[in-house]
Formats: sequence, structure tokens, C-alpha cells
Amino acid sequence: MDTGSDERGAATLGSRAPAFIKASRPLHLSWQVGVFVVGLAVVAAGVVMLPLPGPGWLVIFGGMAIWATEFVWAQLVLRWTKRKVTEAAQKALDPKVRRRNIILTAVGVVIAAVLVGGYVWRFGFVLPWNITS
Repeated sequence: MDTGSDERGAATLGSRAPAFIKASRPLHLSWQVGVFVVGLAVVAAGVVMLPLPGPGWLVIFGGMAIWATEFVWAQLVLRWTKRKVTEAAQKALDPKVRRRNIILTAVGVVIAAVLVGGYVWRFGFVLPWNITS
């Protein structure tokens, strides 16, 4: 049951389990369940890290990489993600896009500074939950 072995190495799809595991259907199924559970735990930890401190997206992609060692769908998702990240990085390096992003960031910083300045001018250095009107 060799599902993706040719000479292209990293370009192959399918299980990367050792040959002795692939040889036994129950052992291979157990292997897949184990890989799925470990990948799920890592992805779940990444999802928890999204609103909390921590490298949430990096951990989620790590869990996807664990799944990609065994499941074709995860390999395809990772290939698509890598392609999109590469395209976004190339687009971000375009001088026109960089200039636009710098201008938008500067405008955002100015707006935030005006809002903070207005708050401090109106209420002083008082935290919002201590304002008495």
C-alpha cells in the first residue's frame, strides 16, 4: 500500500510512516490515529494561544505539519499555505505596496495619538474605569 513513493522526495503525497508500519493494516491505522491525536493536540494548543500570549499561528502550522506526515489533505493545505505566504511576502516587498503600508501605518498612528491626546486633555491621566464625569 505505497501511496506516494516516487523519486521526487518532498513532492510526494501520502503516508511517511516507516515501511514496517505500513505493512500491517492495524498497525498503520493505529499510527494514523496517533498522528491525528498528536496533531490535534498541537493545533488545539495553537488555537488557545491565538488570544493568549504565545506563537499561536506558528503552533497551528506545526500541528498541520505533524498531520502532513500522514494525511494527504494536510499536505495539500500546507502546500497551498506556503504558496500564499510566499506570494504575500513577494507582494509586501513591492516598493509601491511598502510605501502604501507605511503611509497607512503613519495615518493610523496619528489617529491613535489624536484620540489618546483628546482623552488625556479631557480627563487627564485617569483610567477609563475611574472616570466620574
